[in-house]
Order: sequence, then C-alpha cells, then structure tokens
Amino acid sequence: MFHSLAMIAPLSEGGGFNPIDFAAGGNTFWTLVIFVVSVPLIWKVVMGPVTRALEERDAKTQEAIAAAERASADAQKARADLEKSLSEAQASAAKLVAEARARAEARGQEMVEASKAEAAALLDGARRAIRNEQDKAIAAIRNEVVELSLRAASKVLDRNVSSEDDRRIAAQVLAGEKAGRR
Repeated sequence: MFHSLAMIAPLSEGGGFNPIDFAAGGNTFWTLVIFVVSVPLIWKVVMGPVTRALEERDAKTQEAIAAAERASADAQKARADLEKSLSEAQASAAKLVAEARARAEARGQEMVEASKAEAAALLDGARRAIRNEQDKAIAAIRNEVVELSLRAASKVLDRNVSSEDDRRIAAQVLAGEKAGRR
C-alpha cells in the first residue's frame, strides 16, 4: 500500500494540492470531510437520544418539583388543620373541665345544704324529745308533789285524802300556780 502512495506523491510536487499527501495538509482535509459527513449521523444517532433523555430528565425533575411543592402545600394545610383541631380540642377540654368543676361545686353545695337540713331536722327532733322528756319529768314531779301534798294534808288533817276529787283539785291548784308564774 505504501508503494501506491509513493507513486502518487510525486504529483503533489507539481504545486497542486494532493489530498493523499498527509504531510501537505491532506490529513486536515480528510478530517474535515469525515467530520462534515459524520456530524448529521452523530446528531441523529447520538445527540438526538441524549437530548431527548436530558429533556425527559428535565421534565421529570419539573414534575418532581411540582409534586414536592404540592406535597409541601398539603403538609402545611394538614398542619394548619391539625393545629386548628388541637386548639378546638383544648377549648373543648377546658369547657368540659369548667363544666365538671361547676357540677362538682353545685353537687358540693347541695350536699352541704342537705347536711345542714339533716342536722337541723336532727336538732329539732332532739329538742322535741327533750321537751317531751321534760314534760314527762315535770308531770311526774307534779304527780309526786300532789302525792306528797296529799300525804302531808292527810297527816295534818288526820284523815285520808285519797279520793279522786281531792287529787283533781290539787292538780288544778298546781296548774293555776304554774300559769300564774309564767
């Protein structure tokens, strides 16, 4: 192959451009020809798919950014809703506590009033029982005084004053004196 190139080499000495002579710029010429021929092929075979892949990647990135922004907005909305629900729950709990406290205070007041009423009823019952016992004691004392008075009068009169009329008269006299003292 070098022999055939050597035969072509003397043509370039004549002063014209020889594209086969690599020393005189033939190398550059063929490089440019190959480049011009291969650019459309490279563009179609290599650059087209790479460009499409980059564009698809950019589109997916944009979609991911949009989805992230939507998710962020949804998260902020959910947080706001949660904070609103939390504040409503706190307000509701405070209201329930206040109502329970009010009911407890009312129930306590009712219990105090019921205890006071029960104590007053017990005190009234005790006072009535004391009065009844007092009245019984006074009646017993009166009967005893009447008996003693009748015995004393019997001894003074030296006669038996045991009749029912005498006792009735003595009881009336004592009752009259009692009414006069009041």
